[in-house]
Amino acid sequence: MTVRMRHTRSHTANRRSHHSLKEPRISLCMDCKAPHKRHNVCLSCGRYKGRVVIDMAVKLEKKQAKAKAKKEAMSEEATSDAEQTEDKILNAEELSKK
Repeated sequence: MTVRMRHTRSHTANRRSHHSLKEPRISLCMDCKAPHKRHNVCLSCGRYKGRVVIDMAVKLEKKQAKAKAKKEAMSEEATSDAEQTEDKILNAEELSKK
């Protein structure tokens, strides 16, 4: 069996010196002047290098429709829960009368 070489702290630190995190590079959008990560689509206008990649108007409408549907479903669920509790109360009252 061979004898392994010892790794000193300085050797380990030199090797790990490139493992540090760097802050993200931020650029300004050419069209809307909003900050965005480099080489990525601008999240406020949906453009990349001056051309439209994501239609933000359609995306916003879709998001609003989804939120509206969720809100309606929550209100329907709340009313059905209220009706169920009323039914339980009425059933309990009828049972107590007997």
